Amino acid sequence: MFKYSDSNKRYYTLDYFYKHKFNSKVFKVSLNAGFTCPNKDGKVGKGGCIYCSKLGSGEYAGDLNKDLVTQFNDVKEIMLKKWENAKYIGYFQANTNTYADIDTLKEKYETILKLDNVVGLNIATRPDAISDECLDYLEELSKRTYLTIELGLQTIHEKTSILINRCHSLKCFTDMVKKLRKRNINVVVHIINGLPYETKEMMIDTVKYISNLDIQGIKIHMLSILKNTKLEEFYNKEHFKTLSRDEYINIVCDQLEYLREDIVVHRITGDPKVSDLIEPNWLIKKTTIINDIDKEMKRRNSYQGIKFNNEKA
Repeated sequence: MFKYSDSNKRYYTLDYFYKHKFNSKVFKVSLNAGFTCPNKDGKVGKGGCIYCSKLGSGEYAGDLNKDLVTQFNDVKEIMLKKWENAKYIGYFQANTNTYADIDTLKEKYETILKLDNVVGLNIATRPDAISDECLDYLEELSKRTYLTIELGLQTIHEKTSILINRCHSLKCFTDMVKKLRKRNINVVVHIINGLPYETKEMMIDTVKYISNLDIQGIKIHMLSILKNTKLEEFYNKEHFKTLSRDEYINIVCDQLEYLREDIVVHRITGDPKVSDLIEPNWLIKKTTIINDIDKEMKRRNSYQGIKFNNEKA
């Protein structure tokens, strides 16, 4: 059995991590705090990343027409029906959630931290959108709650990054990881498999790179081609190859083998809204994809970090 598992999982799941850290069921409550993005308003770029939806990748975040407390309680009431004694982490998900003045950030974050049974915050952002003043506040915040900063890397390959209009460099990302960890702030990194023209080897190289950084978690996504995005236009023009279901499962299992064993896997596949999805259609069956990743790891008699450990030996 994998050392960070008490089930059939051969990788370090978020559910296992939360259960052992908080001795309780823990849910992330996705919120939309009304932030924008420096890659949309012209500060570093315009139009945003080509895969980003009009909701700023916050399809499952709260309703922007409602205040944060109402958004939070809407989700909490649903969860309470399943788990009466659950704890919660406020997840600032949509757009770039450190892209505002410090007073605005404090007002939004502290509003959620005051709610009952909130044990932490996850803040999704970009590495080029965290000021030194913000770092100071985040460091202070991390000393009184369980704080995680989620950084969107997506790929280590600069050619792809330019193609998807990411508008920040690998160096910018790496430098910010070091700054956050110097202040003992937890870091989760987002990557995307299936980006246009990337090979299997390129996707594995991205995981190899971040496994050698001081990060605490990873989110692995499959590229979703969504309606009304720049990516939809690019796909209709270029007809680039998307990964098949079997290819994705194979690549993820390889990535898990190269992923350092103590890195928590927060997500292992995409979760797009069916009404927005153009390709790949197999993404809508999330549970079966996860189950088949488990089956493939078992078939290989493999587990997270086995190849990382072998390379270091």
